[in-house]
Amino acid sequence: ASGGASITVRDILAASQRQPVPHCGYQCMSCCRVFPTLWSLKIHIQHSSQEGYSCKVYYRRLKALWEKEHKEREAAAPKA
Repeated sequence: ASGGASITVRDILAASQRQPVPHCGYQCMSCCRVFPTLWSLKIHIQHSSQEGYSCKVYYRRLKALWEKEHKEREAAAPKA
């Protein structure tokens, strides 16, 4: 698995798009806090354990699940 995979801005955006926020900003899908910029959300995720949150673990697991799902779809796709 990709337990040590880094979380990219694209991963954060993909997760955020599934849960719209009623006001401007980006919501952490793990702790539900809202951040004014994508950069501030990424910094929060990277340092979440220092703040007492496990957001980094959540996003790593989410990314691993997405990668697994993608591989399963590729394997199930008919070969040309």
